[in-house]
Amino acid sequence: MSTKSVDVILIGGGIMSATLGTMIKQLQPDWSIVLFERLNDVALESSNPWNNAGTGHAALAELNYMPEAADGTMEPSKAININEQFQVSRQFWASLVEFGVLDAPTTFINPTPHMTFVRGADNVDYLRRRWEILKDEPLFEGIEFSDDPRQIYKWAPLLMRHRQKDEKIAATRITSGTDVDFGSLTHQLVDYLRANGVDYRSETTVKGLKKQKDGSWTVRVRERIGGTPYSINGKFVFVGAGGGALSLLQKSGIPEIKGFGGFPISGKFFRTDNPEIVAQHQAKVYGKASVGAPPMSVPHLDTRVVDGQASLLFGPYAGFSPKFLKSGSWFDLPGSIRLHNLGPMLAVARDNFDLVKYLVGELLASRSKKLEALREFMPTAQSKDWRLITAGQRVQVMKKDPKRGGVLQFGTEVVTSADGTIAGLLGASPGASTAVPIMIDLIRKCFPAESAAWEPKLKQLVPSLGTKLNADPAAAEQSLDETAKVLDLTRSDERAVATAS
Repeated sequence: MSTKSVDVILIGGGIMSATLGTMIKQLQPDWSIVLFERLNDVALESSNPWNNAGTGHAALAELNYMPEAADGTMEPSKAININEQFQVSRQFWASLVEFGVLDAPTTFINPTPHMTFVRGADNVDYLRRRWEILKDEPLFEGIEFSDDPRQIYKWAPLLMRHRQKDEKIAATRITSGTDVDFGSLTHQLVDYLRANGVDYRSETTVKGLKKQKDGSWTVRVRERIGGTPYSINGKFVFVGAGGGALSLLQKSGIPEIKGFGGFPISGKFFRTDNPEIVAQHQAKVYGKASVGAPPMSVPHLDTRVVDGQASLLFGPYAGFSPKFLKSGSWFDLPGSIRLHNLGPMLAVARDNFDLVKYLVGELLASRSKKLEALREFMPTAQSKDWRLITAGQRVQVMKKDPKRGGVLQFGTEVVTSADGTIAGLLGASPGASTAVPIMIDLIRKCFPAESAAWEPKLKQLVPSLGTKLNADPAAAEQSLDETAKVLDLTRSDERAVATAS
């Protein structure tokens, strides 16, 4: 069977591949692209709206982006950088709405205040000091702090009903936060790609990758139905297969993947669709992580809007499975171990006893114990109103470290071959929210010959590209206002008004 040749091969039908494919189609419409998805539809793993909390990660409420050092100091640069990256994503989405690529903004993004809620005198002091640092940063303009129960009740009544009056509490709130349905966003982007000539092939598993003498890649695949094997040749390959990316990059044989390992963490959420409860909460409320807990396990009580229907989620409750994907294999973890990553993985195990202890505790926790965690946020929570749903698998990156042998890295990691002909994404949150800046960086690195010609179009898609909004208050205000208007984020929310009253 003759091997078809294309310009770009995308592996995995999630938000990353959909973003990169859309970007390339905007920059170079005549390039041929094929997209492989192992399952029968796109966005069924980490990009699925029920497999994540849908937070537009902008570091407005997530405390892990601004930890307190041993001496009590706090450094805002990481939080600011995460926010800057999310603004790039917002601008890109706004441009695609204006170009008609994306449907009405309400189909994938909705205004949702972001809050942080803490308990205990030390945490109240920490949150106040964090607010003092961030309130003067342009991208955090409008962030509010309160330790007054009456004010917090106005912001989020469910946090306060039946709470002990003498409990030390505090909260911050900023109304420019968002809830993002990455599943809907992925589907819309893939629909655009298919309508513009992209060859989309579902239920097709990538079995191997081999580099050719001319620098291109031959990708071997097999169809689930019929089991027909065949190959496709591509000048560039992107591995956006979520938890499956590590295995595929290992099969590619590129030296850049040596030393990388993966640690899978599964999770569950409590979910309620009870309209009486949902109507009383219009926010994403983040707390402080337990000792040893990974950042992705920071507890939060979230408004979710999926297919126009509002629900509440609480969690996540961390668990363990050796699978790298929800639909993966029990042999994913042991099958990923190589001589080159065994040392880093053992070093991570040695240095992360608190994480192991935390995971064991989570695995052994009963439903009543899980409800206790929910009631720390919502004292009136009743078991009958909440059901546990299984969230997506996350594979945290483990990699070599010259000092410690190996480190467990939270966040995302792009692995690219030296010649830029293949790249893949490893890791977890805040990946989806920062997909656009990640893909822009990837394009510049992997397509140096075309980058100069593409820059004007990239600037059209992301007007602030190349600048730091937080360093220019006027530019930050203009960008926030313009994207809010296009994405319909300035509309009043009747439920929020009703709650406050």
